Amino acid sequence: MTDRPLQPDFDLRPLTHDDREAYAQMLYRSFNTWYARRGWSGDYFRCPPREAGIFFDIYDDLTPGCSVAAFENRTGRLAGACFYHPRERHFSLGIMSVAPEFFGRGVARGLVGHIVRRAAEAGAPAVRLVGSAMNMDSLSLYSRSGFVARQCYHDMVIAVPERGLANRPGGLDRVRPAREADVAAMSGLELAVSGIVRELDYRYAIRNPRGVLGALVVEDDSGGIAGFAISVEHPALAMIGPLVARTEADAIALLAVALERFRGGAPLLVVPMDKRVLLETLYTWGGRNVETHLFQVRGEFQPFSGVNLPSFLPETG
Repeated sequence: MTDRPLQPDFDLRPLTHDDREAYAQMLYRSFNTWYARRGWSGDYFRCPPREAGIFFDIYDDLTPGCSVAAFENRTGRLAGACFYHPRERHFSLGIMSVAPEFFGRGVARGLVGHIVRRAAEAGAPAVRLVGSAMNMDSLSLYSRSGFVARQCYHDMVIAVPERGLANRPGGLDRVRPAREADVAAMSGLELAVSGIVRELDYRYAIRNPRGVLGALVVEDDSGGIAGFAISVEHPALAMIGPLVARTEADAIALLAVALERFRGGAPLLVVPMDKRVLLETLYTWGGRNVETHLFQVRGEFQPFSGVNLPSFLPETG
């Protein structure tokens, strides 16, 4: 691993509640600037900058203090920040952002190195992330830091008609809202499909304290849990995921029901490229490719045995 310390121009510390507004502004500017420079049509965040603070809010709810931020010594300005998520069997590296005026100054490298060291100190067998395949700088950084790409994803948006989907699949009667009594079964399912467990996230989504998340499960013929889907609907992000299912049919049923909350909107999905039945169904629903992401792991990895759709909030898988 390339483990050079951050330049002495910067100090590292966790974000605090006093940093929330500065973080929201920095995140908003970071993503909008980076994508605009690469010809993205429109802003990445199409909301007031303060709304991007929902990432801070949810991550601080889940695991307070699990962030690292770089501040310029001379001015005290926030140069970049990243959240990380310790879970039962792994660390997840969450949303990474650097202020545009600090692009190219090694800020992201310092943040990644800090998180990798924290994971090693905690004895975590793996650090996992989902990163854009468009961003060669971050792809190079993660590769140099020991991460290996394990899965390719299509980023897709689906414009959901006001009347809902026209071509609804079968099996929707097996889908229902998730309950806290489902958490143990959800854990067992994700362990079998993806090799990880994150009970904290399931419970948080089911309780939904900020009113922006939804959680569904799909049952098998015996009443067991065959899949679950979490979704977020907020001005800063409309997205379905994480979704974990045993089969593509289970995933399709979950998505058909999850899309109902987005009538008149266009949520994002991050879909494994090798799940052709699922992809072809999404195309019939009007799915449109907008980007490509890579699932990357540093350390132990269990190949997926089922369907896994990641999310950017909560980005903990």
